Amino acid sequence: MTALTSTPNNLRTALMAGSIALAMVGMGFASVPLYRIFCQVTGFGGTTMRISEAEAATVQAVNKTIVVRFDANMRGLPWEFKPERPTETVTIGARDMTIFLAKNLSDHPVTGTATFNVSPAQAGQYFSKVQCFCFTEQTLKPGQQLRMPVVYYVDPKILDDPDTKDVEEITLSYTFYPVDEPGKGS
Repeated sequence: MTALTSTPNNLRTALMAGSIALAMVGMGFASVPLYRIFCQVTGFGGTTMRISEAEAATVQAVNKTIVVRFDANMRGLPWEFKPERPTETVTIGARDMTIFLAKNLSDHPVTGTATFNVSPAQAGQYFSKVQCFCFTEQTLKPGQQLRMPVVYYVDPKILDDPDTKDVEEITLSYTFYPVDEPGKGS
């Protein structure tokens, strides 16, 4: 009779263990997008802010400048990728635009996607992008060269933050990665 009474308890324990395991797997898959959203909202870890045209129109420039450096890297792409100008001195609060150049050095179309960050990391929450090639995947045909703009500004609130008020230079860094295309084995 002991075996019969313990069967419902064993089944309940097995179902609970299975549910916990499924929940952990689900959290594992959800953690990357949730972390990305957290970083985009807070600027944590040097993640820049994505701002609409309407939000950008409300920002007033101040009479102070900051140097912005641009860094370009690639992982596994047959591309040449670089900033048109490696540094710019910009007015804080004023919209600016920089151009990155990408060229496909291969004999076939290649699609890539860019990740980005800002250093020093605490400045990420004040680096606001209105438009960026990094918001979408980029496909270059064989030999094609593309001029890719980034429209941005440095939020004047950077001057009020004790951790960033003395920052004189910000580096915006991009790394392009290949995008696995459906139907192609990786």
